[in-house]
Amino acid sequence: MRKSAFIFWVSAIAASLILGSISTAFALKTVSKSPYLGAIVIDADTGKVISEDHADEKGYPASMIKLMNLLILLDAVKAGHISLADQVTISAKVSKMGGSQVYLKEKEVFPVEELIYAMMVQSANDAALALAVHYTGSQEVFVDLMNKKAAEIGMKNTVFHSVHGLPPSKNSNPDVTTARDMAILSRELLKYPEALKYTSTEVREFRPDATEPFIMRTHNHLLKSFEGCDGLKTGYFHAAGFSIAATAQKNNLRAIAVVLGSTTSKERDKQARLLLSKALMELMINSPAPAVAQKGPDPEKIKSETVEPETVEPEETKTAVQEKEVEYIRIPKGIFNVAVTLNISIIILLFAALYFQRSKGNRLR
Repeated sequence: MRKSAFIFWVSAIAASLILGSISTAFALKTVSKSPYLGAIVIDADTGKVISEDHADEKGYPASMIKLMNLLILLDAVKAGHISLADQVTISAKVSKMGGSQVYLKEKEVFPVEELIYAMMVQSANDAALALAVHYTGSQEVFVDLMNKKAAEIGMKNTVFHSVHGLPPSKNSNPDVTTARDMAILSRELLKYPEALKYTSTEVREFRPDATEPFIMRTHNHLLKSFEGCDGLKTGYFHAAGFSIAATAQKNNLRAIAVVLGSTTSKERDKQARLLLSKALMELMINSPAPAVAQKGPDPEKIKSETVEPETVEPEETKTAVQEKEVEYIRIPKGIFNVAVTLNISIIILLFAALYFQRSKGNRLR
C-alpha cells in the first residue's frame, strides 16, 4: 500500500508539472486565421502601400522578430560599436536556450557574423541571445533597444519582450506586432543592402571545421519558389500561426510583403507569392518608361565632315563646272602639239608671203 501511495503521489506531482507547463504554453490566445490574420504589400523604394487587408490586426511575430535584431546589429556595426569579426564567447545561459538553435555550447567562441548567419538562416534562438548579450551585456537592455528602434521608425503597434520570439514563459508577456509594422521594419532593414546577404542564404554550414558540420537550412521556401526573392524571415509557433516577411525584386523594382498569422505554411507562402506577384506587376505597369538619352553629335564625326568655308563650292557653281566639262572635247597632247606647230608654220608662211608681195610692189614703182 505504501509503495502504491508513493507511486500515486509521484505520478500526481509529475502530471501537475506537465499540465502546468502545457497550460502556460496554451494560455496564449491563438490568433492565426485562414488565409491569414493580416497582410500587406508595399513598394520598398517609396513605402507606398500597394495592397493591404487587416494590416493593423495584432498578432505575434515569432521568429520574424529577428529582423529587428539584425537591424540593431547592423546599426551597431555602422556606428563602430561592434565588428563582424568580434569574437563572441558562449555563456551557460545561452547554451540552455530552446526552440530552433545551432546547439551552442558553453565557452565556445564564434565571430559575430557567423552567429548572424545562424540567427537568420537557421533562426537560431541561442545565436540571437548570444549576440544580444555580446552587444549590450543583457537580454533586457537589448530588448529596450528593440522597442526604442521600433518607436523611432514608426512601428506604432509593436511591443517586444524577447530577443528570439518564442512563446512567453510564465508571468511574461508575448511579443506583439502587426503586418504593417513588420513591413515598416523590413523596409528599414533593406537600407542596409548587406542584410540580403544573410536573408537570401538557403543552406550554410555551421562549425565548418568540425568533423560533422551543422547544416543550417532556411525556413523561407520562397527563396527557391519565387523568382527574385532574396529575403527576409519566417516565424511560427502554435498560437502565432505561420508568418512571413518576404521581399523580391524585378527590373530594379522591389516589393515587400508581410503575411501574419496563417493557419498553415502552405497558405502563408501562397498568399505571399500572390501579394508579391501582383505588387511587382503593378510597379512595372506604373513605373515611368526609362528616358531615352538624347545623344548629341559626335565631335570627331563633325570634325571629319567639316570643310573649311573657303573650299566649299556653292551647288550652282558645281553644276556649271560639270556642264562646261561636258561641252569640251579632250585632245591628246601629241596631236595638240602638232596642231600648234602647223598653225605657227602657217602664220610664218603667211607673214613671209605678205613680205615678199610688198617687196615686189616697191620695186615695180
